[in-house]
Amino acid sequence: MTPLLSNHSLARRQFLQDCRVGLGRMALAGLMAPAVSQIAAAEPLASHAPAKAKAVIHLFMAGAPSQLELFDHKPLLTKLEGQPLPKSVIGDQRYAFIRPDAAVLGPRFEFARHGESGAELSSALPHLARVADDVCIIKSMHTDQFNHAPAQILFNTGFSQPGRPCMGSWVTYGLGSETENLPAFVVLSTGAGLSGGAALWSSGFLPTQYSGVLLRSQGDPILNVSSPQGFDEVVQRETFEVLGDLNRHQLDQRGDPEIAARIAAFEMAARLQTSAPELMDLSSETQETLELYGCDPAKPSFARACLLARRMVERGVRFINIYHAGWDAHSNVEGNVKNNCKITDQASAALVQDLKRRGLLDETLVVWGGEFGRTPMVESNAALGRKLGRDHHPQAFSIWLAGGGIKPGVTLGATDEFGFHPVENAVHVQDLQATILHCLGLDHEALTFRRQGLEFRLTGVEHREVLHEILV
Repeated sequence: MTPLLSNHSLARRQFLQDCRVGLGRMALAGLMAPAVSQIAAAEPLASHAPAKAKAVIHLFMAGAPSQLELFDHKPLLTKLEGQPLPKSVIGDQRYAFIRPDAAVLGPRFEFARHGESGAELSSALPHLARVADDVCIIKSMHTDQFNHAPAQILFNTGFSQPGRPCMGSWVTYGLGSETENLPAFVVLSTGAGLSGGAALWSSGFLPTQYSGVLLRSQGDPILNVSSPQGFDEVVQRETFEVLGDLNRHQLDQRGDPEIAARIAAFEMAARLQTSAPELMDLSSETQETLELYGCDPAKPSFARACLLARRMVERGVRFINIYHAGWDAHSNVEGNVKNNCKITDQASAALVQDLKRRGLLDETLVVWGGEFGRTPMVESNAALGRKLGRDHHPQAFSIWLAGGGIKPGVTLGATDEFGFHPVENAVHVQDLQATILHCLGLDHEALTFRRQGLEFRLTGVEHREVLHEILV
């Protein structure tokens, strides 16, 4: 019977173990060095110009914040409250929860202008008002989708159905990683559940190694990052060595990129046992910084996620998604906005301030916004227990950006006097995606992946425009 291992192999292994070295300990040096299968930093696949941004922090407000309560002041709605909008405005638009002749609901907050830029903001955003001159507001966003899941997936992946790579995956595919000890693409989630689910940070048909890595808000940042009790370092490292040998053997035989992704995942897991706890430990942050964000380091929160995002940028993470769900204001839009702004406004503004004072804002692009907007008309349904809310509105909504090649203190676009349609500089979500890639030095038309005989890209097949008006 042929032995599984030759006598030579057995003798070699026994010799190394007797010397208290172990194959696993020898592998440790390799695990700490750049790996062949790791997403290595490289020349961009579709570079067209020097990048302004090195990293992106995407603060995604899932559920769709009401632009009419935050950014897009429409005094006429107050005058028309209780009356229907003109039929000429609504056209043939239909809604899930309200009739087209539903009465107008005026804005529930006061608005004022702030900073030298004169940015007009709601009183629900007192902290953002203090950094008004550092942000760019787009008031003329629009999307093709009016339900949460497809709209969230479209905003994040450029397509309304699951299965396509998200922005973070395209970016890491195009640019590679600047860090060996943390994933290039990290995801954090606060608030309620997400309609779009894991499709929002999936690598789709790109190799799995480009997927976002979801960090947990409590306990170990990643499940099983800590070794089980009794599983010492020697056993762990030798296990990694054996798994690595077997996987590389399979990779040589099959050439399957998913095997390469598995190898990269195991190697990253080894590094994360040291780097992830260090990242999540906020004991080195000053009390002043914690108070700036409104962060209790012992409690999971949106503020803690924003502070962690700044720490990730400092450590070379390329793309960070923070999802905060809970903005779906079908009832009591005033209370919804007030509550969510209490959770997110201070930390969002603090992130901009903190990046700026550390000299990181110019090379970090911050994006804030949801999947669509809310209707000028009221949603009230006694059977569903709803009143004074707003329905989904894909035709017009607002977002803001800061840093990373974006002009500060400017406002782009405008909607009509009802806040229903864009009337100046209409911006599709894929135009925004093209602009984000541009800030990173990537040409959205050239960043492609060939699959089943077709060339796919983030921004789809229709013509999309980079928003040069807001670029420095």
